[in-house]
Amino acid sequence: MSFQEAYDEFKLFAAKRQKKQSFECLNYNFNANILSFFKDDDIFSINATSIFEWQDYILQKNFCNNHNKNLFSMLKSFLEFCHFKYSLNLDFMLEVVPFKPKIEDVKHDFYDLKEFNKFIKCVDHVVYKQFFNLMFFCGTRPGEAMALKFSDLRGDYISINKTIDEHGKRELGTPKTFSSNRLIAIDKKLKKDLLKLYEYYCIKYGSESLDYFIFGGNKPLSPTTINRYKKDACLKANIRPIKLHEFRHSHATLLLNSGISIHDISKRLGHSKISTTLDIYTHSNQEKRVTSTLNSMRSNIFVCLNYNFKNIISLFKHLWKTFFDKKIKY
Repeated sequence: MSFQEAYDEFKLFAAKRQKKQSFECLNYNFNANILSFFKDDDIFSINATSIFEWQDYILQKNFCNNHNKNLFSMLKSFLEFCHFKYSLNLDFMLEVVPFKPKIEDVKHDFYDLKEFNKFIKCVDHVVYKQFFNLMFFCGTRPGEAMALKFSDLRGDYISINKTIDEHGKRELGTPKTFSSNRLIAIDKKLKKDLLKLYEYYCIKYGSESLDYFIFGGNKPLSPTTINRYKKDACLKANIRPIKLHEFRHSHATLLLNSGISIHDISKRLGHSKISTTLDIYTHSNQEKRVTSTLNSMRSNIFVCLNYNFKNIISLFKHLWKTFFDKKIKY
């Protein structure tokens, strides 16, 4: 049986067991990075050597460790499906090991409050301005923010119960994980600004409807246009641009530096594990604290040495003056 024919069957199997967005992601990556390599092969001809050759093919693409890990998992799941469906012998997989992790310099940039205020003043469209305000002050994922409707605005809270694919057909779907379904408290200023947006849409479209997208009205904002407004604002503010997802990092860092517990931050962000929050956000914050502490210590040492040096000079002058005065008397 050809690899393509087996994959067509696997797709039917996977589509029934995964969220639509997850399946579309799997299908895209499988086609681009697995099927593109094995498409001319028979599944019963696959062995350890062909897997090693595929790994070399993937390593040339210089993907991150996590992506390599996911691709290996996809291929393994497909082969296990073939084992149960077509009795494919998988003994050769005992010789195969996952991709060896490479050293990565993973950095998450973010704006502090001062930088964000500088940025937001230069966003010259009210809808996009409130989109960035919500991202910074609520820490939603970009797809979650784009999917919000006014029916999700519940008193002093925003209900996160759906997301929208940032690419492709941009259909509404369920959030990333079960923990991503959550209520996020919003401040009074943001609530007031969002209600003003509702009034803006009601006047624009000539009718009231809670089904309006908070950011877009009849249809959600386009990621391309959002990024264009972000780029323009950064140029006007003369500030470095950060990625759209890094407004979420900015929110988490803001809370962490304000003394909010990591457990509360994790729940607000919708992480399924607190370890995810710790891994992503605490490292950069700890490094900044260490650097700040060392700078403070070195500064204090300098001040102390400088102070002691001045005291020594002062003492020496006093002794010299005393000695000189006595010499004159004698």
